[in-house]
Amino acid sequence: MASSAPIELYYWPTPNGWKVSIALEEMGLPYEMRPVNIGIGEQFEPGFLKISPNNRMPAIIDPDGPDGQPVSVFESGAILQYLARKSGQFYGSNERERIAADEWLFWQMGGLGPMAGQAHHFRSYARKIEPDESKLEYGAARYTNEVNRLYGVLETRLALGHDYIAGPYSIADMAIWPWILPDGQGQDLNDFPHLKAWHERVGQRPAVQAGRAVGKELRGNLAADGKDAEAARKLLFGQRAR
Repeated sequence: MASSAPIELYYWPTPNGWKVSIALEEMGLPYEMRPVNIGIGEQFEPGFLKISPNNRMPAIIDPDGPDGQPVSVFESGAILQYLARKSGQFYGSNERERIAADEWLFWQMGGLGPMAGQAHHFRSYARKIEPDESKLEYGAARYTNEVNRLYGVLETRLALGHDYIAGPYSIADMAIWPWILPDGQGQDLNDFPHLKAWHERVGQRPAVQAGRAVGKELRGNLAADGKDAEAARKLLFGQRAR
């Protein structure tokens, strides 16, 4: 059930952004990507804060929202649930399947995403800010180990014979897949054969490939040298109440 007017996707090519671009591609909903360059602070612009008060992307505006009126949605998990309800797709065919999709969606939002993000931070970006390895060692080990534990949770789930995380392919898979980035998280997918097979299976879907490619030309390297990368790190990792 596609809207006649395209959904506005406020986006930057990161795992949280990929969740929503993948969902839009999978659901066949028309959309227009509106870049929000988080490296130069566009997420703090007043117009964006009206639709995303947490000054984080992604966010969407659906011109054809409830009762035909526009609606904005922020937080990637809430966006996935909204789009699934709107399209009537990838949210299970009964209440038990929807419960499972919600369980694993919230597992990603509260666990895998934050822990994997911290692993990336301490293993890559933090070394550009704090050169003292002794100050970084505990953080890197803490979050690398926790991501390993979370990969193990997925491995156990998939080893039960599930092709997809919540049963049928769902928004739970769309939320989790972008965050499986083993190189940056200090993991080896060969240690998790069922997870590896799932990751490859999902990654072969044309809509996943299309969603993952959205805005790829925009993505920079926060671990790079140079003034632009340094300024972006200071902006992203030094945020306080504004």
